[in-house]
Amino acid sequence: FPICARMIPGSDEMLLISQPAAYANSAVFRLGTKGIKNPGSALKLLDTPGGGTAYDIAFHPNWKNNGFVYFGWNGKIPGKEGKHSAISRYTMTTKPPFVIDPATNTTIIAWPSDGHNGAAVCFGRNGLMFVTSGDGTSDSDGNLMGQRTDSLLAKVLRIDVDHPEPGKMYSVPKDNPFVGNKDFVGETWAYGLRAPWRITYDHTTDQLWVCQNGQDLWEQAYLVRKGENYGWSVMEGSHPFYPNRKPGPTPFTKPTVEHHHSEARSLTGGLVYHGNELSDLKGAYIYGDYSTGHIWAVKHDGARTEWHKKIAITNLKITGFAIDSTGELLVLHHAAGGEGGFFKLVPNKAQQTAQFPRTLSASGLFDSVKDHRMKPGVIPYSVNAPFWSDGLHKERFVAVPEGTVPFNRSRSWDFPDKTVLVKSFALEMRAGDPSSRKWIETRFMTRQDGEWYGYSYQWNPEGTDATLLGASGTDANYQIANPSGVRDFTWHYPSRAECMVCHSRAANFVLGLSEAQLNKNHTYPGGCTDNQLRAMEHIGLLSVNWSAEVPAPKDAIERQQPNQRTAKSTTMLPFHPSGLKRLANPYDKAEPLDQRAKAWLHTNCATCHVEAGGGNAQIKLDIDTPWDQMRLIDVKPLHQSFNLPEARLIAPGSPERSILIHRIGARGHNSGQMPPISSSLPDTAGVALMTEWCRSLKKAEAGKP
Repeated sequence: FPICARMIPGSDEMLLISQPAAYANSAVFRLGTKGIKNPGSALKLLDTPGGGTAYDIAFHPNWKNNGFVYFGWNGKIPGKEGKHSAISRYTMTTKPPFVIDPATNTTIIAWPSDGHNGAAVCFGRNGLMFVTSGDGTSDSDGNLMGQRTDSLLAKVLRIDVDHPEPGKMYSVPKDNPFVGNKDFVGETWAYGLRAPWRITYDHTTDQLWVCQNGQDLWEQAYLVRKGENYGWSVMEGSHPFYPNRKPGPTPFTKPTVEHHHSEARSLTGGLVYHGNELSDLKGAYIYGDYSTGHIWAVKHDGARTEWHKKIAITNLKITGFAIDSTGELLVLHHAAGGEGGFFKLVPNKAQQTAQFPRTLSASGLFDSVKDHRMKPGVIPYSVNAPFWSDGLHKERFVAVPEGTVPFNRSRSWDFPDKTVLVKSFALEMRAGDPSSRKWIETRFMTRQDGEWYGYSYQWNPEGTDATLLGASGTDANYQIANPSGVRDFTWHYPSRAECMVCHSRAANFVLGLSEAQLNKNHTYPGGCTDNQLRAMEHIGLLSVNWSAEVPAPKDAIERQQPNQRTAKSTTMLPFHPSGLKRLANPYDKAEPLDQRAKAWLHTNCATCHVEAGGGNAQIKLDIDTPWDQMRLIDVKPLHQSFNLPEARLIAPGSPERSILIHRIGARGHNSGQMPPISSSLPDTAGVALMTEWCRSLKKAEAGKP
């Protein structure tokens, strides 16, 4: 789980901040450039103090002489109450083997913060240090720090660490914009930030860049200038957020670039590139997004934006960018299971690309688009626990090229290239009347060159075909008849980036095709009903490694000896379907209540709330995590409590105090709704289920429903 990497000046080795697991305490490692392909070879130099997490690294401009290296981090500081963000200085040797002396830990600057921590650090012109701070909370600026000017929070700070004032480890430069203004802390360089993630100063262009994580709808990047006010939380980027809150004393400055949440969810700041391998990007600021994996570049001449474009679509969880010893770009991927590490961008070769089908009729998957009838070989399927999609009817299909699909018991399955997953959505035009269903959208997930991509098609009003939408998606309004008249309904067609927020690498991209979801009966065209796993076994679709899937008895009499043959892969299931995992149907009251609740959480929440899934809470809500390990029941919220009394994520027996139940029932701007995308209406049956389950818990049984 790499977080940050910086080359040790004048060497081919780097310092690396990494975690052994998501939310675990971080440590600092030394890694040679040759070890980039094998991060496991890194040598640990330092644990982050205070049981905390380090975010950033900066070497003093005179490091070769003084050995000073600075870390931005958040955690417990001795003698201070609660969590703080801090910039700490250590001394390290300036010649190999590079080591850091933990005893030299010196706090330079610190401020209370428990969420939106900032703590990015870099050096600018004249050796002055820039530091970021967030609003110190984890949601909607509940402490009203965004526009406060008398606090270190929600700012870009500028300090002088070489000429400290008495009683401090730094001084305030006299040319800071608000020096002498009693309403401002003198350290302020710019203010009005929510959750800055990464700062960089480019000495060639004299540009200071910060990326910022937005709240509800917008992500931002700023070319930071002296004295600017970026508006949070009166504004979210260039858009009103809490317009009635008191603004600071200076005008708002709009973002240099801005991204709607349809294409970015958690921006990661980067750097200005001056390498040779990506010549078209020289002098451009390169940054990416943790949730969608997209990467952009913006070229700015100091007065205006010359160009701004997306340069890569990846499935990486991007936590940072770095420059290697040759001056080339590295992308840091924050992932579990040995998948995390370093990646490089390479220019695409000029080539003719096949035209992606612009209509469903051109896709080759349908015998009749009008009748929504697929060609033979396109396999229909259904799931035990469907994702809530505002009550729309859904039908699902999978088209697999020649070959088999490895049967994996612990997660969703892996599919070969050219696989297409199809899901169509039908809206009841008369509420409660299934015969009035009208197809409005069909989505494709396709695997191309080892990566998954999502596409949306919008059906025409006649229901005869559907047209491929652009990358940014769209919204469409429909009118639904009901006994009291007609109501308006807005359906959101997701952007391609939004597709990959849920269909992420952490979720293994494919959500519904898994043992637990498919272990149910399905009625196929022609009227035959069979268990889906058994049907896939019968047609030879699955490839099962019995040695891996069938555990040997603990006290097996026969032990495998050297050179003994192992079982070959087979198309046969390792067990009868009754012995395989199965998700409960959340809406079937005949099923056990706790299993229904767990299935609902798994489907609607666990795509993000799993290891490295991108959810910024510490809960793990997948079906394989035991209740008492979910960090859910009787746990205090890390983020906003929505004014609930004695709030808990789930308060046993008290749904009125339960954050999760509040959020799954909320919808709309600044409501804190969960899931945050893909739904504009609450799942009333799902909320009722989770409420009933919460009431069934007793405090003494917390963690053991």
